[in-house]
Amino acid sequence: MRTRNILTLGAVAAALAVAGCQTDMGSGGGPRMARQAGVEGQWMGTDGVAVSTLQGGRFSSRSIQTGEVLTEGSYSHRGGQTIELSFYSLKSQQQTAATCLLASSDRMNCTLANGTNFVLNRASGVS
Repeated sequence: MRTRNILTLGAVAAALAVAGCQTDMGSGGGPRMARQAGVEGQWMGTDGVAVSTLQGGRFSSRSIQTGEVLTEGSYSHRGGQTIELSFYSLKSQQQTAATCLLASSDRMNCTLANGTNFVLNRASGVS
């Protein structure tokens, strides 16, 4: 049972990421993708289970397959490249935390409070 909770938490953590794709009207009149700044936007774990959204201090993740909300919480910056996530897993009904290092504009290396590591990549084309 404990292993299952850890695996579920790992999948949920991997699902974490950030706010949706934004579009604006380019000079050509058609929509174009806006470049995301900082950590705001949508992020996907390398396992492809969930997409996470970081927007305005709020953090959530949802299942790619079902659209079900998996986590809800918040994020904050701690220093230039470190992001702290605090979230509640709706599936395991547990509060947890993760620390992420913004390795590049498109990649975050994260560690859950229990020591489990996961990677989030900026998502493109996920709605």
